[in-house]
Amino acid sequence: MSRLGIRATNDFAFLKSFGSPGNTRALTSLLNAILQLPVPIVEVTLQNPFNLQEFEDDKLSVLDIRAVDQHGAIYDIEMQMSNHRGLVHRLVFYGCEIYADQMRAGDDYQQLKPVYAICLLEGRLWDDSTRMHHAFRLIDSDTGRCLTGTLEVHTLEMGWYNLREPELATASGLERWVYWLLHAHEYEAAALKQLFPDPAFVQATEALERIAEITEDKTMYDRREKAIRDQKWILSSTREEGWEKGLAEGRAEGLAEGRLEGRVEGRQEGREEGRQEGIARGLLEGRTQGRLEGEISLIQSLQRIAGVPVSTGFSLQGCSLEQLQAMSAQLQSQLQNRLRTTPDSLN
Repeated sequence: MSRLGIRATNDFAFLKSFGSPGNTRALTSLLNAILQLPVPIVEVTLQNPFNLQEFEDDKLSVLDIRAVDQHGAIYDIEMQMSNHRGLVHRLVFYGCEIYADQMRAGDDYQQLKPVYAICLLEGRLWDDSTRMHHAFRLIDSDTGRCLTGTLEVHTLEMGWYNLREPELATASGLERWVYWLLHAHEYEAAALKQLFPDPAFVQATEALERIAEITEDKTMYDRREKAIRDQKWILSSTREEGWEKGLAEGRAEGLAEGRLEGRVEGRQEGREEGRQEGIARGLLEGRTQGRLEGEISLIQSLQRIAGVPVSTGFSLQGCSLEQLQAMSAQLQSQLQNRLRTTPDSLN
């Protein structure tokens, strides 16, 4: 027997494991582990069940899983393999969109059902907290009153997770699921079922087994893995090259300007004092200019990748750093969506 070798955090594998019509037990268990609702979810009905043909034909616009429970509450869960700017805003936007889409002409607002938008992130979202699970609700900051039964956004930063196998016996349901998601590919199927004998886990494990065995599923999985690697490499190398080029040029220009200003001011207030102040100021301005040029280079590279008209450096020079960062964030989001909807685009 060999290892499964199928990463459950691959969005195709995640969708097959939890978004297939026959796997609602696994999905229900995962949702209960994440949300810890006062009344547990008994069963869910998939609103967008996974269909390989639709996935392969590029008709599936969003790689998420949407389900409704026995009370009408709506759950939207997705797997993100990397963090990118604008992710939090996108989660809030889609959560609000799902909530608002419930209304039809003549409907009563009181008929609106709760919406839970959930994002599992393979990496980290925030570096100032090691907490893995964040639950965002509409709460009055002064009184603590919560608008229950409306909208919640949940994030799981699995990059903070470091539980080891011997600790699973005393782990929570959520911790056990996260361990399974991160490490299932390292085990043989039989060993994984022995480690996680609960029927919900067995159901998800068998889904990974089928991916490994069925030729067309394995082909699609491998394409997604390649696309993920290529996209990460493109974004990483593009940003690094743009940043280094802009920073190097900015430092050189800043140092030259600082020396010049230092000489001028030195004649008035003392040569040494003026030189140091000028160099410091020049370096500061140089670093700022370097960041601007780095963002411009990144935007132009992303535009080339996206196949859209490339802006000239002159047209971008009038933008502030914040405006440039917003533009590059939007382009990265567009490329991320393209990756999620066109698995063959980078083959």
